[in-house]
Amino acid sequence: MTDAPTQNDGVLDDDMVDAGPDTLPLDAWHRARGARMVEFAGYHMPIQYEGIMPEHHWVRAHAGLFDVSHMGQLLLSADDGHAGLDEAIEALVPADVKGLALGKMRYSLLLAENGGILDDLMLSRWPGGIYMVVNGATKYDDLAHLREHLPDEITINHLDDRALLALQGPEAFAALSRHVTGEWPLDVLGFMTGGRFEICGVDAFITRSGYTGEDGFEISIPADAAEAVADALCGEPEVKPIGLGARDSLRLEADLPLYGHDLDEETTPIAASLGFALSKRRREEGGFPGYERIMLERAQGAILKRVGLIVEGRQPVREGAPVLDGEGSEVGRVTSGGFSPTLQKPIAMAYVPTAQAVPGTAITLEQRGKLFTGIVTAMPFVPHRYHRKGA
Repeated sequence: MTDAPTQNDGVLDDDMVDAGPDTLPLDAWHRARGARMVEFAGYHMPIQYEGIMPEHHWVRAHAGLFDVSHMGQLLLSADDGHAGLDEAIEALVPADVKGLALGKMRYSLLLAENGGILDDLMLSRWPGGIYMVVNGATKYDDLAHLREHLPDEITINHLDDRALLALQGPEAFAALSRHVTGEWPLDVLGFMTGGRFEICGVDAFITRSGYTGEDGFEISIPADAAEAVADALCGEPEVKPIGLGARDSLRLEADLPLYGHDLDEETTPIAASLGFALSKRRREEGGFPGYERIMLERAQGAILKRVGLIVEGRQPVREGAPVLDGEGSEVGRVTSGGFSPTLQKPIAMAYVPTAQAVPGTAITLEQRGKLFTGIVTAMPFVPHRYHRKGA
């Protein structure tokens, strides 16, 4: 909680006033379509249009357009080419950046010195350097961290003049392909690849990726073109605008953790069940923050581990609910929870003692004085349907 502004002779100083949430390029566009707006990551953002449940089902069956322009888009470059750039970035993340080919993407983690997760992010090789997408709520902290720890020879360009749209669902390709032109057809992209295209007459960097577990694309465009592109895509019969509510239920079903909820500075990649983000070469060579602790946990196991739970009954168990041992003592915590529209049952992510992180194990949860039983289950709860070339 912040203090109220201080009045001085009847005038409020600018630096004393909380300006409140910022607006995104599509703010008026969302409101014109009846979106219910909420504050998220420092911005006004749409939580729903028609309702979370129908929007969730629409994305699973067709295609939904998400405004994710709050995310941080960064371009890291170096005058001497990518050799020094790659090495500098590898000092901060456990990804094999040197092995990242042009047009390829990689999920990675910005790590603290203790091996905790400062943020999770996406890396792509652009002709001019490394394109990095970071979480909206942490982007300014990430920028400060990068500027502090990267050599002066590395240029960090915050692409705050660009919007980012995500088109997700099994019919996303059909809808998007009607509006995209370029040197190569859109179908050259497989999961976790990207390239430069043109959409609605403007330059776009499009990746085949997203946050729902469905096939889909993320589209980086100039901010002043966002309305034209959103209008064009939502003019297709397969596409509807989708809010944050369905984005959250979709990502939970897909086992995609949310920073600040399922991940934080005290949580290591091993505890978070993100060991796949540790590239083989980096595991062997080291050189990233927290290497010793992370490799020890990889060999011996972390104290706690993130798992998926199917919650018995019909009532969801929400974030913050304690995980209890047989004596009623708290030994873990639920970090995400809700009702799964696809499975028609409550599901959750929780950190539990590693010894109990075995599928089929019954876990006791407590919410508002009431006990619930969660059954550890393999994730994702709903199988991914990414488009993998050659699959």
